[in-house]
Amino acid sequence: MKNIPRSTRALGLLALLLAGSCTDDFEEINTNPSTYGQGNFNPNYLLTTAQLAYTGSTDFAYDTWRANLIYSSTLTQGFATVVSYWAGDKYLLNEAYTAAYWGTTTAGAYAEQVKPITDMVELTRGKDQYKNLHQMGRLTRALIMQRLTDLYGDVPYSEAGRGYYTGVITPKYDKQEAIYADLLKEVEEATNALDPAADKPSGDAFYRGDVEKWRRLGNTLLLRLAMRLTKVDPDRAKTYVAKVQGKTMQSNADNAFLLHDVAGARATQNRNSQILLGDGGQENYYVKWSKTFIDYLKSTNDPRLGKVAVTQLYLTPSSKTQNGAAVSDPAAQKGMPNGKDLSGRPATDISNDPSFTMFPAYSSPSPGLIKRDGPTFVLTYAESELLLADAAQRWGVGGSAAQHYTAGVTAAMTYLSQYDPTLAISESAAAAYLAANPYRPADGLRQINSQYWVLTNTMLDFYESWSNWRRTGFPQLTPVVYPNNATNGQIPRRFPYPTSETTTNPDNFRAASAAVPGGDNLTGRVWWDK
Repeated sequence: MKNIPRSTRALGLLALLLAGSCTDDFEEINTNPSTYGQGNFNPNYLLTTAQLAYTGSTDFAYDTWRANLIYSSTLTQGFATVVSYWAGDKYLLNEAYTAAYWGTTTAGAYAEQVKPITDMVELTRGKDQYKNLHQMGRLTRALIMQRLTDLYGDVPYSEAGRGYYTGVITPKYDKQEAIYADLLKEVEEATNALDPAADKPSGDAFYRGDVEKWRRLGNTLLLRLAMRLTKVDPDRAKTYVAKVQGKTMQSNADNAFLLHDVAGARATQNRNSQILLGDGGQENYYVKWSKTFIDYLKSTNDPRLGKVAVTQLYLTPSSKTQNGAAVSDPAAQKGMPNGKDLSGRPATDISNDPSFTMFPAYSSPSPGLIKRDGPTFVLTYAESELLLADAAQRWGVGGSAAQHYTAGVTAAMTYLSQYDPTLAISESAAAAYLAANPYRPADGLRQINSQYWVLTNTMLDFYESWSNWRRTGFPQLTPVVYPNNATNGQIPRRFPYPTSETTTNPDNFRAASAAVPGGDNLTGRVWWDK
């Protein structure tokens, strides 16, 4: 299984501390032989550190809580809530929350992900004993940087995390167009350079150093990067789709995920689960699957409905104990409408909505999805097949759209057993669903990308759900209407830059914020989202 080895986990936590303060006590580190330094530190631990941090901040999951759940999950109407500080549900701007993923000097993606993986790439450069570790580091950095640039647009990239090596502590913001060009280059080169005859990295929490699985992950990441360009550079997208034919993930056995562990307390538990189980507030009781999502599953008699959703899970706001009699019957599932609150205002208070009876009657994520020691999915075979279906439908590249769609939907159902055996859906059930809901080329892009939305929602990867919605416009979502929202009733398209950049990196920040199409706000656009 792809869990975190105990020795690696412990040293990975040490690496988290070292990565955040690697320039402190410089003289001691370089003179005391008992202190870790470049000469005696095993860079495998930095891979574990970056992979674990990619699933959420070690500082009580703040990245995940704010960027993935509070904003991304509600913007695409995967989740809905009446919790007042969940600003994304109402298109309100909380600058601290939209800045959380970027982070500060001690937390967030730049400190906890970019810094350690950049260190690892530099420490392994040109060293034969770390040949594959170096390439896996390049691929991991690409995963990290794609998410960052997708959320914010132009971001520090080429100089990011390299201050120790270059002396540059106010990195420039690279244009997203240039970032994507380099990500495509990096991923292609790193994937091709992986060598089954070379080292088997011990710090890999995804695949335990399996080079062949990393090759398929690399080609699948290359596909995802390329398909992000469908609005702005379709010719380049088609070129890369053609390059990865037959080289992407081949089954759910290739899925990249990190299996969490409760032994490390906050640092190693599943980040989404910490929040959805109520560790931070009352999200366990008040955060529900949205009406849009549940209604979509019901409209096609989707077998996932009875697996990913339950009612009556928590019976009181103060309860932290799940009810053993929770109801998984598909007929009982009911999604909560987005844009509602507990204000008492007739137009917005949830108690005035026709759907409301009591909060336990709304559908919560199934216990199997939110185990503290459950997996965080990074990239999956189902995503790969649905992206290939999209490319085939658009341009006739890479085989049959219908065949890729069938494989993608089947995998998107059957992979759920990797969360928990109780969520298993058989291939025959998936086949029956596809027979009842056949692929229709005239409506192909809507079908493909609506299924991608369902898939990434069940993966709890709402970052990706939001990005693909911005790329394709599917599913077609009806914006919420909420008083004094920050977007004039439009679904947000990007996160504004952190205001902290005005003091820590002012010149580069001013130039980047002035260049955002539509302005540095929730309705501005990243480059690939024309």
